[in-house]
Amino acid sequence: MPAVLEHVNVTVSDLDRSIALVADLFGWRLRWRGSSIHKGESAHMGGDDTYVALYQHENQGAKPIDTYTTTGGLNHIGVVVDDLDAVEAKVKAAGLTPHSHADYEPGRRFYFEDHDATEWEVVSYD
Repeated sequence: MPAVLEHVNVTVSDLDRSIALVADLFGWRLRWRGSSIHKGESAHMGGDDTYVALYQHENQGAKPIDTYTTTGGLNHIGVVVDDLDAVEAKVKAAGLTPHSHADYEPGRRFYFEDHDATEWEVVSYD
């Protein structure tokens, strides 16, 4: 059996806001929340098998300007959804801007940056 990605971990500036956003956009539930490394707090948001760990440090610094040219930078987080148009409407309702729409094999997609400039790719394989 091949390895399975369990989670990714991303630093956020407002843990409650980030929890609410991914719960609304993707229907994810809070799996766990508590104290974590370096005097931070984490929340695991997702389903039974996979999740995104949202981490907030009490004194976190600014994010690098361009993750695509920063070694080890997080370029984007990809999420598969059933209804791409419904999620895009929720992204807009959250005050965020969808961009880079594409329709190519194997599916349709768009991207958006959250409140912390983390880029998300939302794709549907319908």
